[in-house]
Amino acid sequence: MQQYRSASQILFNFLPGQTVDLEGGVWKVRQWNRPEREMEVDENALRKELMRIATPWAITQRDREFVEHLRRGRDVIVLSLSRVNGVTAEPFPNVWICRSCSRLHRNPEAACSCGSRARLGQMHFVSYHDCGYIGDPLFSRCQRHNEVQIVMPGTASAREIRFVCPTCQTTLHNGFLVRPCPSCRQGMVQHMVHRAASVFTPRPVVIVNAPTTARNRLLAEAGGPSRALSWVVEGMQTQTVQDTGQTPDALRRTLEAQGFPAVVIESMIQAAIGAGGFDARSQDVDLPQAFRPQAEEEALKIAQALSESRQRISELAKSCEPGTELAKLYRNSYPAALSLAGLEAVELVDRFPILNGQFGFTRGNPTPGQSTLCPYRDGASSRYVVYGDLMNTEALFVRLDPMRVLNWLREKREHDLPLCSDARAARSVILRETAIGALGETTPGSLGESVSLLVHSYAHRFIRALATFAGIDRNSISEFLVPLHLGFFVYAGGRSEFILGGLQAVFEGELHHFLETVAQGESRCPMDPGCHHAGAACMGCLHLGEPSCRWFNRHLTRRVLFGNQGYLDS
Repeated sequence: MQQYRSASQILFNFLPGQTVDLEGGVWKVRQWNRPEREMEVDENALRKELMRIATPWAITQRDREFVEHLRRGRDVIVLSLSRVNGVTAEPFPNVWICRSCSRLHRNPEAACSCGSRARLGQMHFVSYHDCGYIGDPLFSRCQRHNEVQIVMPGTASAREIRFVCPTCQTTLHNGFLVRPCPSCRQGMVQHMVHRAASVFTPRPVVIVNAPTTARNRLLAEAGGPSRALSWVVEGMQTQTVQDTGQTPDALRRTLEAQGFPAVVIESMIQAAIGAGGFDARSQDVDLPQAFRPQAEEEALKIAQALSESRQRISELAKSCEPGTELAKLYRNSYPAALSLAGLEAVELVDRFPILNGQFGFTRGNPTPGQSTLCPYRDGASSRYVVYGDLMNTEALFVRLDPMRVLNWLREKREHDLPLCSDARAARSVILRETAIGALGETTPGSLGESVSLLVHSYAHRFIRALATFAGIDRNSISEFLVPLHLGFFVYAGGRSEFILGGLQAVFEGELHHFLETVAQGESRCPMDPGCHHAGAACMGCLHLGEPSCRWFNRHLTRRVLFGNQGYLDS
């Protein structure tokens, strides 16, 4: 049997070890057939991001030494789907049900003793353990008649299922038989519907894949992460980070990374100062050392994403004849809409270099660190595998207004922050106090929690509205968050020309109407009041599909957007 699915659907729903519904039955993906290795990958960025994401499992020592292996230099390769060879799946589990009498069989071609000639159905429950094991559910047969019949309770609870003998009507047992995990022997298997998140949760990784080695070298020469941080905090006034001047601290860190002695570094800096080699407008960002690496890393991602293409609203305005309707739109209507939506800027990136991948999976509790991480490996070799897709797609880069965010944090979230007179100072103040861990983990009640809730919830509302305006399926738009810098990218995941032109069309002609909808459109949820009382985030208002959300629809609430604590109502 051959089935056809899109490459993006396979990347998220047809991974090795994952169960899928096909042709009215359940199948398990065995492998991707002869996938193609991607060579143009920023391996350093990928390794860092994998280590960051896997940190919760490393802390609980349930990562199978994945982080340690990466730290020691274990190879990581990216494999993309071969459109010619596809994937191989096999029927699973091997338990079959008579559609007439509900007798269970181990052979899909078995003739049922009830006389029915109908095709047997398939069991949709599996047994699993959080070590990664998955297998057929166990049940016993009547010792006298060697038969068993399943009696479904009408719910998804495996414990309420009854197994009886269809001949003597003896109840054999309630629920599936429990046994030690045959793989690790460290606990008992559990039973659940095969599509449940506890049976299989893919673990994604997304990075801005720096376009070329030459571009990376230019970024490094411009000051690397330190200079990127200063550029972002200063408001990204120049087209790229390379267009800005160097700072003493940025130069110092660059020279330290290259191994120069401290005496030599200081003499070189003093010589540069004497020769006027630093841009007087450039200032270093004063941050606690604990927060600086993550802030620099996010800033570098922004610089890399914008290094090849970046179109701002000011450039749209300059391209129009003064006095025309289009000029008025860009000079008047667009800035007014940005202010209404609480945004500093929306920019178009028509060549957004992104790597979407899946580096492993978990079974059991889907909360990071609470079950064993199962990284993908390359057959019998020791190399780790990321099943992924490299794209140069279009994206919108969205930045929240730092002054408005600061006021919102002070007045509506009651954080003790100083007043600031300009946007740069506001960005610095927020950065100094913000800590957001892997997958959005934050301390409850902290500034990091407020910032992550705001940026993530705003991104989801933005995407849901954008899908309608751009005429794109919602699951074809994904997020890439840079919450420490109060921003996010939304990018098109599809490859068709229609999808790839949708974001540009909104940016060039409908951005003002779109932002008005984001700020003033319906803020209630069809599931209210239940949704409001359960956290104010659900499939009816903020949730997105698996391909779109990097944080698994966690850290979301409409309360940070609307109402007494709402950013858009401030």
